[in-house]
Amino acid sequence: MIKVLVVDDSNTMRRIIKKTLNQAGIEEIVEAEDGIDALKKLSENSDIDLIMLDVNMPRADGLTTLKELKSMPETAVIPVIMCTSESDKSVVIECIRSGAKDYIVKPFNKEVIAEKIQNLLKT
Repeated sequence: MIKVLVVDDSNTMRRIIKKTLNQAGIEEIVEAEDGIDALKKLSENSDIDLIMLDVNMPRADGLTTLKELKSMPETAVIPVIMCTSESDKSVVIECIRSGAKDYIVKPFNKEVIAEKIQNLLKT
């Protein structure tokens, strides 16, 4: 069973992502409201298979959090999908260069999420 950490400062967006993940067949979801909260949740949940990380957040934005995740051996191997409302290619390129495996531009649907996750978690 896949366990996903959803990191977004918007409670509404977390709810939408969670519902979309549920529709894609993913039931185990941990939520975090920003990068600082995400690091805390990761320390409490060592079995996270995938992280969906918002780019624009207060306190610790997605890119800063991504770089932190990739610098720590225990979290560096977890695939990260960046979620952004920005279609600015420079932001997307910076995220990929920093270790994100993929990105999704909001709004998205369950088919997009299911396809991205399936591609990432293929063995």
